[in-house]
Amino acid sequence: MTIRKKNRHWTMEKVMTLVLEQASIKVKWLGDTPGSGGGVTWGLPWKRGELARDEQLHLCSASGEPQCMQSWPTAYWPDGSVKWTAHAASFSESPKAVYHLAKKETNDGTQSVGHSALVWSESAEEIHIDTGAIHAIVPKKGTSLIRAVYRDGELTCSEGKLVCLREERKLTSGGRQIQEEEFESSLERVSIEQHGPVRLVILAEGRHRAQAGEREWLPFRVRMVFYQNQAAICFTHSFLFDGDAQVDFIKGIGITFKLPLTGPLYNRHVRLAGDTGFFGESPKNLATGRTTGGYEDLYKQQQAGEYIELIKPQDANFISLLEESALWDSFKLVQDSPDYYVISKRTEDGCSWLKAVSGQRARGLAYVGDQRGGLAVGIRNFWQKHPGSIEIHGAAQEQSELKVWFWSPDTAAMDLRHYDTKTHVNSAYEGAEELRSTPYGIGNTNELILWCCEQTPKAEELEAMINHVQSPPLLVCEPERYHETKALGIWSLPDRSTSVKAIIEDQLDELLSFYQKEVEQRRWYGFWDFGDFMHSYDTVRHTWRYDMGGYAWQNSELVPNMWLWTMFLRSGREDIFRMAEAMTRHTSEVDVYHLGEYAGLGSRHNVVHWGCGCKEARIAMAGLHKYYYYLTADERIGDILDEVADADYATLATDPMRDYFSKDDYPTHARSGPDWSAFVSNWLYQWERYDRTAYRDKIVQGIQNLKAAPFRLLSGTTFGYDPASGELHHISDDNYDYHMVVCFGAPQVWFELAGLLSDPEWVEMLVEFGAFYHLDDETKVELTSGKITGKKFHWPMFGTSMSGYAAANKQDGDLARKTWDFLLNPMAARTVSIPIQSESVPVAEFVRPIQEIDWLSTNVASQWSLNTILSLEQISEWLPEKL
Repeated sequence: MTIRKKNRHWTMEKVMTLVLEQASIKVKWLGDTPGSGGGVTWGLPWKRGELARDEQLHLCSASGEPQCMQSWPTAYWPDGSVKWTAHAASFSESPKAVYHLAKKETNDGTQSVGHSALVWSESAEEIHIDTGAIHAIVPKKGTSLIRAVYRDGELTCSEGKLVCLREERKLTSGGRQIQEEEFESSLERVSIEQHGPVRLVILAEGRHRAQAGEREWLPFRVRMVFYQNQAAICFTHSFLFDGDAQVDFIKGIGITFKLPLTGPLYNRHVRLAGDTGFFGESPKNLATGRTTGGYEDLYKQQQAGEYIELIKPQDANFISLLEESALWDSFKLVQDSPDYYVISKRTEDGCSWLKAVSGQRARGLAYVGDQRGGLAVGIRNFWQKHPGSIEIHGAAQEQSELKVWFWSPDTAAMDLRHYDTKTHVNSAYEGAEELRSTPYGIGNTNELILWCCEQTPKAEELEAMINHVQSPPLLVCEPERYHETKALGIWSLPDRSTSVKAIIEDQLDELLSFYQKEVEQRRWYGFWDFGDFMHSYDTVRHTWRYDMGGYAWQNSELVPNMWLWTMFLRSGREDIFRMAEAMTRHTSEVDVYHLGEYAGLGSRHNVVHWGCGCKEARIAMAGLHKYYYYLTADERIGDILDEVADADYATLATDPMRDYFSKDDYPTHARSGPDWSAFVSNWLYQWERYDRTAYRDKIVQGIQNLKAAPFRLLSGTTFGYDPASGELHHISDDNYDYHMVVCFGAPQVWFELAGLLSDPEWVEMLVEFGAFYHLDDETKVELTSGKITGKKFHWPMFGTSMSGYAAANKQDGDLARKTWDFLLNPMAARTVSIPIQSESVPVAEFVRPIQEIDWLSTNVASQWSLNTILSLEQISEWLPEKL
């Protein structure tokens, strides 16, 4: 059907597209459109008042074809309208490039589910899930996360359980004694966390229990996600370290599955993904010294995974050769560094492993099965989070085992001890004389997907699995949508309309590109390191200061998370998303304490991620990670955001200002930033996520105390603090550095808060602070009768977000131009040098050819980028005509 209009033919599809664009929100794939189907969960922002709580939504393609979708709210505006929603859909083999999400015209309480909906049932002992493609049984007690999974009525896998190897090291009179112990998962609680017609989430919680003994350790939370009509299960595996770093060494940690194998050994297949292709063999390869002619053709078919039939008596001689040939029962791939893996195989226990092939970066996929199909598993960021391995045992038996090691026992055990026995406060910028380096309470999260296959997958099917697990499909909005809703605060969209704006945008991109290259060039990879950046650079050694106390790992210092996420929101680029995602996974787990005396706090930057004596709320604050939660609805990040809700209570035992102020008069202390601003970030999430007004009230209480202080937000900056009441008690003024207030995400938190509270005085206080920051010392003294001297306002560039906010609100051109000078003129402040350009290091001065920017620190990169992005939104009209 066509519609004629002004001598043009408009197809009904085009008409439908125009209608959808006017009445709906467009979502598209992050990166390329997936080449195959799968389950997807994503988040969507809403403007204040745009979506009521009782309004329902539907999803359709650009041509109007409906797509089954499950929806739920994840945040609310103060007026009660919905701020963020999350959605789940299960896509067919050929997803469309673009979809549209809109309100339903009528709210009848039903939801179209297209094909058969995901169904489940629960008893006291177990949970049954039927996706329409597989039937899974999840026990509530015992050692197995998965009891069994069936496809087409046949068992695909069973006894999916966690495994761990502990290496105990003790010093005795006879020397060092090493003892190894095996552990497996012991379930404490299994629950359905979410269920609907499209998506079901099961949370399994427990600890690893010794197979021979009573010890339990390493608490775990494993989520299993099922999607409608999908033959896959998505796992998110999180564990916490609760051992003694001096004694307990994790030799290996992973997950294992068992699967039945039947039929001739030559019709069983193993696949392991290498750098570009696949290692493909059978326990009985059709390879003998006499494999010629038609048997060579059969050998090629076997290698392709096709079914082979050998018939007696005509094939009797060849069958006898096969029976006499070596039988390969075990296979394994070990990735022990970011640049090397080896695939080996073995005939049986007691025999040596034979090296089959080696390469650089295995892509984390394995398959084992027979003529009925089998089991495939994909491990996210496999080589990036080395050392990992995959093992297949019993390939020639009736029951095989597929085992994934997130930390491979074929490598050295984890060593979580500190790098020294003392601290180095003055020489190496470590935060405190106290040696509080402890991994007790840190965590690590890994992701994998299990596929139940009907037959041995072809190479293109294996490639699709790799793409799905390594770059999980995600639906995202256009940057303009994120920007207009203000659901993640204030930031600017890219604008190249003038030569100066174009130069600035180029520099923002170049700075990010440098760090993308630096991750690879410096090999910032590893189980405990992947996702983090280094802090400061050593121009003499041409390396980052990896061995110098507080100059090594960044640990979210000066909020690079916010920098990366803001760069994604304004661009929509997949490469930036993946970089921000990796940093979020790392900083939210490794740099933060999830149990123990420091729970809710994080460790300041150090040679060892958990090494600094300063345990701070700013490192763990919700504002660093909520971007990822709202964009993906990731439940593990949701856990962590909830963990920090009452992080202010942790400062009762670990006062952040204990070296400067006595606790005699107050329960603890908090600087307006970064301590109280971090608390506000945590509370803001609780308020908008759950409508918990008690946390809103704590925010308001603090603001009221600041209003009553002699110079409002300029007072302090250290206050006495009571977590029970949320009260800030004025002590004195000019008592700590002001740049510390604004460089740890406080402006981003406070500007977002200003858009939520109907409080003109709070906005006035922010403006007052920003206008004051760059005044000369004499004026500061005059305005405060000498109470604020101006000596503690270091790093002028760090204050530009606040001064830009003030200039915009006051329409103060002079202040705006001064702000730009601090951002764009290296002679005016310690800021970036434009153009940002890397240079080659002389070949003989480093171990391999590299590029460097010798003046750069991650503190400067993060803060300059964030402040520039904010200023482009607030004061771009006062940009200089040329640089």
